[in-house]
Amino acid sequence: MTSRKPDEPLARNSRLRLVRPRALATARRAVTTRRTRPAPRPPEGTPPRAELARQARHVLADAVRIARWAAVERGPEAALRAGPEAVTAEERAAAALDLTPGQIRAGWDRARLAGLVELHGDTARPGWRLHAWDRDDSAVLRGWVALFDAWSLVHPAPEGVAPSAVAEVVEAVPQVLSLLQLSQGPVLVPALLDLLGQRVEELREERCEVPATEQTPEQATSGLDAATTAHEPQGTPGTDGLPPLLDWALEGLAAVGALTLDPGADARHATLTPLGNWAVWVKLEQICVAAQSPAGNIEQSAEDMLRGCARLTPGPARAEYRAWLAARTLSSAVAELLAVARGEDALLRGLAFEALRVVGAPAEAEVRATVAEPSLRPYALLWLAEYEGADPDDAQEVLTREEATWLWVDTAAAVADHGESELLVRHLESAVQGTVPALLDEVRAVGHPRTVQVLVALAAAHPDPALSKAVRRAAFQVHTGGA
Repeated sequence: MTSRKPDEPLARNSRLRLVRPRALATARRAVTTRRTRPAPRPPEGTPPRAELARQARHVLADAVRIARWAAVERGPEAALRAGPEAVTAEERAAAALDLTPGQIRAGWDRARLAGLVELHGDTARPGWRLHAWDRDDSAVLRGWVALFDAWSLVHPAPEGVAPSAVAEVVEAVPQVLSLLQLSQGPVLVPALLDLLGQRVEELREERCEVPATEQTPEQATSGLDAATTAHEPQGTPGTDGLPPLLDWALEGLAAVGALTLDPGADARHATLTPLGNWAVWVKLEQICVAAQSPAGNIEQSAEDMLRGCARLTPGPARAEYRAWLAARTLSSAVAELLAVARGEDALLRGLAFEALRVVGAPAEAEVRATVAEPSLRPYALLWLAEYEGADPDDAQEVLTREEATWLWVDTAAAVADHGESELLVRHLESAVQGTVPALLDEVRAVGHPRTVQVLVALAAAHPDPALSKAVRRAAFQVHTGGA
């Protein structure tokens, strides 16, 4: 039996501390080198969050009752399905909750839009917000804001109006809400109509702009005529047709609790509720945060936006993700984020999936499709586990040992590229393997394309000479293809 010299380190066989991997948090700490700006304060007179949450619970009371009835009545995979079965469930819910079938349909739609239930194929299951509804004010407010964002789906648009005109009004409504928020009181509907008409005209002018590069004057003129014709289909009203659409928008916003409509003595007027005033302020603040970021995130590509967010802590970063997403169609934004995730920068890969968490349900199909891609599979599996209700601390359990090792190497690559050597050494403690030799064996076997660079960086950073030598030898073996 060989004896060890008293000063010989035990690094090659030392135990690694078994902790839950915190891959994305570790990668983010690699570049978080400055303090973020203090959280902005809401406008004076805004009720406390607890009071705002109480008001949001009141607005969504029927939706919560219906979602809870479905969860109890149908078991852990509660569903109001499509087809005749949906009618039966609707009738039973109406009888049990003393509501009309119309109220049941409206409440179910609100529950779905607020994230109280989540769609999985043809089945809707209780969402995590429903489980947290009575104890988490933040979850309640996020649920209400999701409903507020979907106001145009809550109240049917007037019949006989061209879809393009409806889309114009939906796009112009934020200007109306901004005026209401800045006025800090009731605003006459005619004044809101004037503003809506101006904004719609601006949107139409923007769409009819035709680039003049490499065109003759005759081509430019014919192109402008064609564009004007294309954007004015038969049935599209001018600004004279906006009053019924403004009424529809105001009624839809009132239906979700964002404003109140008063007939008034002389003319109707609208006033934001405390919830609506707070929500508009939040939206404006998100835009300001993104506009003040180093990269100017709203107008940047997904890659540049993620780089601009890399130095932010998760809360402010999520605010910027939301502002960036709000300026794009969700389908194009999801495609752009996944394209960045497929790139070589491991830090951006992790941040792209954080941004996709903000997207939520609309990204499910695209994320699920990436499970077949080795470089995205661990991130996609974690995203799906959390989306389906798993606690983020427990989501790692969906990964196999090989997938967890691949994620460990990918995160180490992010730290090596963007962080400091001390953080890379600390990242060693998050490995799922119990010993350094076991870690090295599995890292060599997992086949990550950055394995050699990660091991070389770890060997250079670690202060223990014996461990550093073992890691360097493993890097050489991977590089040369040795065992």
